[in-house]
Amino acid sequence: MQILVDADACPVKDIIVRFAKKYNIPVTMLIDTSHILDDGYSKVITVDKGRDSADIRLVNMIEDGDIVVTQDFGVAAMALAKGAKVLNQNGMVYNDSNMDRLLFERALGQQIRRSGKRYGKVKKRTKSNDTSFEKSFMSMIDKSI
Repeated sequence: MQILVDADACPVKDIIVRFAKKYNIPVTMLIDTSHILDDGYSKVITVDKGRDSADIRLVNMIEDGDIVVTQDFGVAAMALAKGAKVLNQNGMVYNDSNMDRLLFERALGQQIRRSGKRYGKVKKRTKSNDTSFEKSFMSMIDKSI
């Protein structure tokens, strides 16, 4: 088992590394060339800035039983299909029962944006987001080891 992180915009990298060190779980962070990352623990893979480059590389690395952290619903769907446990940076666990709805909402949002309109607001990150992530992440690790 390893932890794979879609790390470009991931605000919980420090939390992931802290728990991974505690349980001696390898972590791979995937970023594009517009980011720099060196946390002293994770293996960092830097890919080109091409559209979905990090996502494609991450999905190709997934093995059954891995833990994946991503906010991308498409990556989450592919990770689930490969037998990974998947959650986002706010602690939401992706699963077969919520994935269809999430993908539909993503497609609807894309359609609205293409028509020139806005879809929803991005909420500012809070401490409770970190707490929710920690709880979900710890539960996922406990079930995996």
